[in-house]
Amino acid sequence: MSGHPGTAAGGGLAAGPSDAFWDALDDVERAALRRVARPRGYQPRMPLCYQGDDSDHLIVIESGWAKVTSSGPDGREVVLAVRGPGDLVCESAVLGGRERSATVAALGPVRALVVPASRFTGFLDAHPRVWRLVSGTFVRRLDDAGRRLQAHVSAQGARRLAILLSDLADRSARHCPPDASGGVVLGPPLSQEELGSWMDASRETVARALATLRGEGLVRTGWRKIIVVDPPGLRAFARDSG
Repeated sequence: MSGHPGTAAGGGLAAGPSDAFWDALDDVERAALRRVARPRGYQPRMPLCYQGDDSDHLIVIESGWAKVTSSGPDGREVVLAVRGPGDLVCESAVLGGRERSATVAALGPVRALVVPASRFTGFLDAHPRVWRLVSGTFVRRLDDAGRRLQAHVSAQGARRLAILLSDLADRSARHCPPDASGGVVLGPPLSQEELGSWMDASRETVARALATLRGEGLVRTGWRKIIVVDPPGLRAFARDSG
């Protein structure tokens, strides 16, 4: 990995092409962060951190995708976000000095840099500019949560799913080449249940929404695989569909 993890720049849930934490670092900062980190691989479904744990490390994803989930008293797991190459994860509890509020688990094979909390704060002290990048990450994620709530209130079914898939297509296109047909293969291998949890809908609603998007010629689907055939059309559907 030279300029950034993976093959291209990453971002947050509704992020621009340079919004991923790692991509915003310069070469000196990347080298310094590598010196205080250790590389680690995670197999699919392995947790990177657990909800409720005390804070002792944070992680920069180099390649692969992970989901952020929270479990309530009834044990029901809710998908809060998906993180990808270049993203900083497991960081809010470390920097806030509290128990972790969510679990982050690998959706597929993940390669990452693990940084102990004390070494990361030392790194930040030595590179004050990075404090602003971390703060910017927090702000974007608050904005993401607000957009998710707005979509829940104002959009239904297929449009709400189109909003999520359009964003994932933008992010995935920065890491993976198009398929033979020119479509964008979504990087995160999310199930219909996971998509439903993320968009606050049932699996049946997701299945109907996918059928609508297929009928519009916007996506193709397989097992844990979604290909966005027409990214501009999907964005227009997400923006304009009633």
